[in-house]
Amino acid sequence: MTQNQPTGHPAGVPTHSLDPEWHAAYEQASADDLDLLLGTLPPHIRAPLQQLESEGDLLEVVLDLGRRPEARLSGGDSTPGQGHGRYREAALSDEEVTAQDLDYVVSRIGAFGGDNRAGIPRTLHRISAIRNRRGEVVGLTCRVGRSVAGTVEILRDLVEGGRSVLILGRPGVGKTTLLREVGRVLADEVAKRVIIVDTSNEIAGDGDIPHPGIGRARRMQVPAPERQHGVMIEAVENHMPEVIVIDEIGTELEAAAARTIAERGVQLVGTAHGNTLENLLMNPTLSDLVGGIQPVTLGDEEARRRGTQKTVLERKGPPTFDVLVEMRARQQVAVHRDVAETVDALLRGAPAAVEVRTRTDDGTVERKLEVPGAMDALGRTTSLANDLRDAAGDVPSRPRVRPERGGASGAEAWLDSAARAQFGHGLPDHRGRRDRRGGRDDVRRGRRESAWVA
Repeated sequence: MTQNQPTGHPAGVPTHSLDPEWHAAYEQASADDLDLLLGTLPPHIRAPLQQLESEGDLLEVVLDLGRRPEARLSGGDSTPGQGHGRYREAALSDEEVTAQDLDYVVSRIGAFGGDNRAGIPRTLHRISAIRNRRGEVVGLTCRVGRSVAGTVEILRDLVEGGRSVLILGRPGVGKTTLLREVGRVLADEVAKRVIIVDTSNEIAGDGDIPHPGIGRARRMQVPAPERQHGVMIEAVENHMPEVIVIDEIGTELEAAAARTIAERGVQLVGTAHGNTLENLLMNPTLSDLVGGIQPVTLGDEEARRRGTQKTVLERKGPPTFDVLVEMRARQQVAVHRDVAETVDALLRGAPAAVEVRTRTDDGTVERKLEVPGAMDALGRTTSLANDLRDAAGDVPSRPRVRPERGGASGAEAWLDSAARAQFGHGLPDHRGRRDRRGGRDDVRRGRRESAWVA
């Protein structure tokens, strides 16, 4: 038994997650890291921050030229359903930020990269710059980075099982923190060969020596954001990883690189831009991560058998990621265990339940199934089909309606809108009723179809 691991802990719960001595040591390490960030700030801005009752609440410090400096503090972020206003602001000084204040900070941090981000060596803090037209820094966002052990417990069974997992969520909800802990657990506790592709040095910190928060995982830095896809492929070809961890998949090239990696049998754990599966599916750049969608024309018999129109949307191919996780709050996620099955159900308009997991204060994980059509903690419907229709446009939520003579049904309108969002053009005319100017309005065919569409 290692030091600081008392006996009598529940099975399946890491002992360090419940050990007060371990937590005290971790909080001390976090405080030391925070002092390094505070040391880069001018004295009159630093002093109020050092007097905070709980420095652990500090999220970021915002410095804008000609405005008062302010701090953003967490406020109820672990409680689902509080919307996006989950932080509180506090003024740090009555004096406006000057160019000298900004220069003071810039001179004490690392160099800015092509994404206007810099850091402090061997810490997880991130400083992002706002520049004017001349390239001069006129604003800084100093974001506190913390390595939080135990966050992986909510997804441990999924990542340890070898399945590729994609994590979605709003900015600041904790995706990168979770990703860092996943890399550490897979490298240290599961003993897998883990490579972290760290585009902005946000996962493993600034400098050439990675932060201890990633454990024995190896880190590959990216020279410029637009070269991330190349580094992803290089990691597979040169270093024989069993797991690749990627933050912020955001371009078509990166999505293609992720598919290439998955096809080689390497486990992927990554994040992407978007809040929900519906957002991702309607994004033509990233929809390939979940299989993509394409319009398919059905024969008359098949359309009658399905009870739908002849042109439908179907999944284009197998998804790159097996599991999709929507982070609703720091301690609550919605898990789609089978992405292919969920996407197929969504496109058919069928219900697809999601598993909601919540991590409680004592470290246990509560699970429940969320029934489609019910209201979740955010007060929205959980029906994926309805959400997709809403994303596609303002169309009827029940597409199977009787079409007017020579007109399109609600289903066809929805499909046409979705196809335009995905492919830049509407559905092809397979029934001879879309182009009235060409004299192709076949009223008799429209009557005949209404018998089975209604």
